[in-house]
Amino acid sequence: MSLKEKLTEDMKQAMRDKESGKLRLSVIRMVRANIKNVEIDRKQELSNDEVLDVLAKEVKMRRDAVEEFNKGNRPDLVESLEQEIVILMNYLPEQLNEAEVRTLVESAVAETQAVSPKEMGKVMAVLMPKVKGRADGKLVNTIVREMLNQ
Repeated sequence: MSLKEKLTEDMKQAMRDKESGKLRLSVIRMVRANIKNVEIDRKQELSNDEVLDVLAKEVKMRRDAVEEFNKGNRPDLVESLEQEIVILMNYLPEQLNEAEVRTLVESAVAETQAVSPKEMGKVMAVLMPKVKGRADGKLVNTIVREMLNQ
């Protein structure tokens, strides 16, 4: 079953769940609308990988908003966004922890033989396909910078 089909089935189930599935239904509808918008812009149907990109972008937007709402002392909005993130994470592949990301970064640095921060682009080019959708880009970027600055 493709990711788009799974989203459709989960949306139908959330409709059946009425009260308990309202937030879930809202989040799924919003993601499906964003997927459809990207398809319209590109004039083609998205592959599973491209749908994963849309989902990862949605999670990233919410994480960034959580940071801003924390700064603005808005715990009500933070809680709502965190619930949305949990719902979206169900559709993404299992996330890598920091130790796993560090291991992948070390191998990418060794593979590219990068030694300075100027070569960060080479490392990221090798690394990003391996962590795509499975790790937060900000975390990956931070670890790469840290390793290249040693």
